[in-house]
Amino acid sequence: MHAKDILIDAYSRIREEVHAAVDGLGPDDLNARPTGGTNSIAWLVWHLTRVQDDHVADAADLDQVWLSQGWEKRFGLGLPRGDTGYGHGPQKVAKVRVASGDLLTGYYDAVHEQTLGFVRGLTAKDFERIVDERWDPPVSLGVRLVSVLSDDLQHVGQAAYARGLLRSAAS
Repeated sequence: MHAKDILIDAYSRIREEVHAAVDGLGPDDLNARPTGGTNSIAWLVWHLTRVQDDHVADAADLDQVWLSQGWEKRFGLGLPRGDTGYGHGPQKVAKVRVASGDLLTGYYDAVHEQTLGFVRGLTAKDFERIVDERWDPPVSLGVRLVSVLSDDLQHVGQAAYARGLLRSAAS
């Protein structure tokens, strides 16, 4: 199995978990924050999608789906255009509100398709290409793709946990 096949499988698992965390929830549940300083499911899924969109688009020299496909306007969050949620405190987290899970999964699915389209075209040598020299050591494409994968898995796990808390409180 080639490394790109492993990444395709892994990113596809994120998609499955995003849908599982969001499906069937209304706006109240999606936007609920278990406590005042925590993140909502909406924020967690939006953020993990923004990070994947931003980082993969940069590494692939592609436009971010957020901007090129009009998702920024559809969400209408009132945040800076390039905001990914990194460093958000409670006030900014509160700005990320959605009217439906379809908005979140629609954006995630569009980013997922761009990510897989890029990864499918990679060769083994491509994974060695340096995509970020701001770090020591510089970050290769392979490391960046695994880093995004790790971040996304952590946040989708948090969204699943938040969903469980909401369901537990409702029963």
